[in-house]
Amino acid sequence: MSKNPFSNMGNLMKQAQQMQEQLGKIQEEAATKTVDASAGGGMVTITVNGAMHVTKVTIDPEILQSDDKEMVQDLVLAATNEALRKAKDLMAEEVKSLTGGMGIPGMF
Repeated sequence: MSKNPFSNMGNLMKQAQQMQEQLGKIQEEAATKTVDASAGGGMVTITVNGAMHVTKVTIDPEILQSDDKEMVQDLVLAATNEALRKAKDLMAEEVKSLTGGMGIPGMF
């Protein structure tokens, strides 16, 4: 008599649900962690949390006095993108602990 291929489906579903709950906890914890990135030698600093929300923008008043609006915009953009990349890396490291180091596509 052959084994029913669906006999372990209940266990798989239970494990998937547990993993989803753990991922939710990791996301909640990561949302409390922040990363910083700066551009222009620290003239612009952006802080992002693990939930990928920008929580703080710091701009040195000295560059606001310049007439180079495009430079300020470029610095803000560069610092924001770097901070988001760091936050994504933070989340990937947190998720790695859940998946045992397996890279699951779409997770982060």
